[in-house]
Amino acid sequence: MSKDYHHPPGSRWGVLFLVLIGTIAGLAYFASRENPSDVPEEVSGDVQVQPGKPSADVLPGKHQPPVALFGYKPHPNETRQFLSTLPQPKLRQAAPQLFAARGPPQDAFLYRALYKAYRDKFGTDWQVGRQGIGDCVSWGWAHACDIHLAIMYCQGDSADWRPVATESIYGGSRVEARGVSRGGYSDGSYGGAAAKWVRDYGLIFREAYPSVDLSAYSSRRAKDWGNYGNGGKDDAGALDREAQKSPVRTVALVSTFDEAAAAIQSGYPVPVCSGQGFASTRDAEGFCKASGSWSHCMCFIGVRHDRRGLLCLNSWGPTWVSGPKWPADMPDGSFWVDEATVNRMLRQNDSFSVSGYDGFPFRQLDHAAWVHRAKQDEPIYALAL
Repeated sequence: MSKDYHHPPGSRWGVLFLVLIGTIAGLAYFASRENPSDVPEEVSGDVQVQPGKPSADVLPGKHQPPVALFGYKPHPNETRQFLSTLPQPKLRQAAPQLFAARGPPQDAFLYRALYKAYRDKFGTDWQVGRQGIGDCVSWGWAHACDIHLAIMYCQGDSADWRPVATESIYGGSRVEARGVSRGGYSDGSYGGAAAKWVRDYGLIFREAYPSVDLSAYSSRRAKDWGNYGNGGKDDAGALDREAQKSPVRTVALVSTFDEAAAAIQSGYPVPVCSGQGFASTRDAEGFCKASGSWSHCMCFIGVRHDRRGLLCLNSWGPTWVSGPKWPADMPDGSFWVDEATVNRMLRQNDSFSVSGYDGFPFRQLDHAAWVHRAKQDEPIYALAL
């Protein structure tokens, strides 16, 4: 026979008291998160990457990364609203010349321009960095801008090359681009906001400014600027005005493999925001199998046609993925993605191509021109210009 157990009246008041105390403690915790003097506890240590020096890489090569290293939070309505402000929002509208028939399609390896520009600037070989919080959108967009600017440098359209500060894109996309006063301390951004920031404001570079030294990536700074916007709490708009000196002139939505391939073949990388995940081992041809779900932003930086695919550059350091490469100089931390998976990723309609020109002029780039290093202290590969 079962027995009915009854709590004495006093115990019920005790439970209610504990619930009340827990609620007050929770409210106090969230209030403290908005206190600028407190360092958000999600950042237990600062990840820093100094240009010209190898990046720290703590991700195990055989395991999926922690959730903190994602950070794509789609806002489809806001992205559509931004697209409605563009005179030619889609790549086929903005750049019909990229799709004109010009013979067989060509492979393209845009990272080779970055190798050369980085070596010229810092005297060392470029290595992919590692994000420290969920600021992947800023890394995907910074990779696109870095590579496009490197191509402009190699083509003689720019006298200098400088790497882009991810923290600026992250803060600007979360605050200024969205027209809010605070972005909060929970991580994440989306492609449409980053596109609006780099087009309507611009780029800040990895160098020292009067108010802040941005020579090294700082995850703590990214967290702070994600709340206060580009430049942080006390910037008073100074870095916003500085960014406007270096805008990305044109952005356009990319929705298919063929569109991305056409953009890349003329030197326009594609930051890709999607929910598609991948295995951490490349197959014999350098491809990673689509697997699982990542709310993540990366960057398409190459195209091949022997087995149709795009080269995807991640922001988790050089060792998170292993396996064969093609070609041999493809960046550590990158992998090839097959055409069907690319189309699935781009159908989320939050991936853009970037251009430092007015529009997307067609450019015949010599992506196959590279040479082996002749001396030990020279880069392994360089553009033969």
